[in-house]
Amino acid sequence: MHNITQIEGTGVPLLLDDIDTDRIIPARFLRCVTFDGLGEHSFEDDRLQDKKHPFDDARFKQGAVLIAGRNFGCGSSREHAPQALMRWGIKAIVAESFAEIFFGNCTTLGIPCVAASRTDLDRLAQAVLADPKLSITVDLMAKQVRAGEIVCPVTILESARSSLTTGNWDFLGQLLEGTAAVKETASHLPYMSGFKA
Repeated sequence: MHNITQIEGTGVPLLLDDIDTDRIIPARFLRCVTFDGLGEHSFEDDRLQDKKHPFDDARFKQGAVLIAGRNFGCGSSREHAPQALMRWGIKAIVAESFAEIFFGNCTTLGIPCVAASRTDLDRLAQAVLADPKLSITVDLMAKQVRAGEIVCPVTILESARSSLTTGNWDFLGQLLEGTAAVKETASHLPYMSGFKA
């Protein structure tokens, strides 16, 4: 299992409110069999309309911490949205607030979503615009986001924070960690007698 206590990386400023999942990944890309390749289509329609969109800006191409506004990830509950962001390179999101299902989907992918005040988000976005190489740390243990001289308190549901910091978000990791116990249990089940592990 993989414990996530902090994420470090450069930022991507997208300080807009009510960004829904259809904007994050347009519906026409939901027909995929796997999530591979979704990252390149993140915010595709927004990027077509706005040639200065941060996801097309070379200064933010390696960004890992998305700085967003209020009600981020609202709309339909598609898991494709956090999958697309993750595959683009986003490892943490700092916003004023999150849609509940989007927040849960991010947590199960190991993407911390922390909430900060609008004032602090403005400060972070301005700092990133002034210095795109500025390192940002999302610290789940201290419940802070740090960037240079800026230190912002953040909030996150305790259940999500605990899940991330203990590695319990990683269900596949938990299953693999329990391989011996699974095999032991399977060996005593009558209907598993022909099963070869």
